[in-house]
Amino acid sequence: MLNTLLAGMTVLIIGDSHLTTPGYLITSLHDDLAAQGAQVRTVGVCGANAADWLKVTPGTCGAAERVGKGEIQLKGAAGATVPIKELLAQDKPKLLVVVMGDTMAGYSLPAFPKTWIWQQVTQFTKEVASTGTTCVWVGPGWGSEGGKFGKTYARVQQTAAFLSSNVAPCTYIDSLTLSQKGQWPTTDGQHYTVPAYKQWGDALSKTITELPSVKAIKR
Repeated sequence: MLNTLLAGMTVLIIGDSHLTTPGYLITSLHDDLAAQGAQVRTVGVCGANAADWLKVTPGTCGAAERVGKGEIQLKGAAGATVPIKELLAQDKPKLLVVVMGDTMAGYSLPAFPKTWIWQQVTQFTKEVASTGTTCVWVGPGWGSEGGKFGKTYARVQQTAAFLSSNVAPCTYIDSLTLSQKGQWPTTDGQHYTVPAYKQWGDALSKTITELPSVKAIKR
């Protein structure tokens, strides 16, 4: 049955590389929300951290954008972030969905970069809070251990736990609860196969429509 909760709702999705390639969440999550009647815009910048969305910051590995049912526009190496306040002023979304965590987990670092992440996240959420926009923050999934980013289950758990208690006023969605370790196959430890991105997107759209903060949005 079609959930009418999102019908006519303007939704902005921003984040890292999980939103920059056809078949990733820029396809699955975007399509799922649009299918429920939402007006969706997705902006992804590969390698972007939270504070990179406070000013124009070039991505390190490409960028992409998609509006409504349109094609995915690949921005290539020239792709950069748009300051979050500017994006929110342009679209005036009722709901902001942030997909970020893997880029800030510091998988290759011996110690978890707690202070640095806290600064990144709080600067970003302060900007969002000042606009009064309802916000949902999607944390990283399990991925696979190893690969070129050196992802480990222990570090991704640490990242998820830290984000869950520091992203307010955004509501945190813990992607670790949406699958078992290793259930969604990856291509490099961090990025999933297209069928796995479909499963993640489906699980996220279902979770989003069940959140009290989203149900409370006034039309």
